[in-house]
Amino acid sequence: MARSEAPIERLALADLADAGALVAEAGWNQVAADWRIFLDFGTAYAVRSGGRVIATAATLPYGRCAWISMVLVSAGHRRQGLATRLLHRCISDIEASGLVPVLDATPAGAKVYAPLGFEAAWGFTRLAAQRHSIEAPQADAIAIRPIADADWAALCAYDVAIFGADRSGVLARMRGRLAASNLVAQRGGRIAGMLLGRDGRTAAHLGPLIAEDDAIAQALLAQALRAIAGPVYIDVADAKREVRGFLESSGFSAQRPFTRMLLGRRESFDDLSRTYAVIGPEFG
Repeated sequence: MARSEAPIERLALADLADAGALVAEAGWNQVAADWRIFLDFGTAYAVRSGGRVIATAATLPYGRCAWISMVLVSAGHRRQGLATRLLHRCISDIEASGLVPVLDATPAGAKVYAPLGFEAAWGFTRLAAQRHSIEAPQADAIAIRPIADADWAALCAYDVAIFGADRSGVLARMRGRLAASNLVAQRGGRIAGMLLGRDGRTAAHLGPLIAEDDAIAQALLAQALRAIAGPVYIDVADAKREVRGFLESSGFSAQRPFTRMLLGRRESFDDLSRTYAVIGPEFG
């Protein structure tokens, strides 16, 4: 097909139905509340044809870096260069702001991004379960409870130290969307982990999951999953083999791998020792 020269514009609130249709066509999990995060904290782009949105992309700044995601093109308008144009627009805008472009790539996407200068930092895998059966792990001296308002400032500071940037605005939008997953872990009276989650179009999605060790991560997951029937997605860091094994023994299986990639930089900003599951490839 001929290259499309339709202008790249901003996605608006009035476009969310069209954006949702693109998500459904791709079989992705995002809902309107996810798009609102990009509109309120980042930038969402749209290409239109006949008054309808036919392609999107989004960026979300986090301190020293900014995420690129939600690159979607309707089936009838593919192979016209729209995804490439949107990607380059995102990269250009991020670099103009002095930030490092970051994205989470599927294996097919990684082959596209690597020639542009994106380097692989670390990987994670989406685990999915239509139904699950959770055995409570041993969690001596670990207290797991729902997040209270009084916890929030300290939890956001804890997250900054692990994620490497302040994403409290995004986390606040996650909090409350899947109440059973809003959990804090304490050990010795100190914060030792946190879990959030959100509703989705096709499944509940747990993450981020950050914790001091495997036992705490498993205890957080076990408490949340006992209250969530399924289906459920969790994007688990590949390095966390014990937690992945715990989930697989509970009914989860690998759906697809992702690679976190940074433009011109191999090291990510995360504390990988305490990163167990990401929010999702769209948010980091």
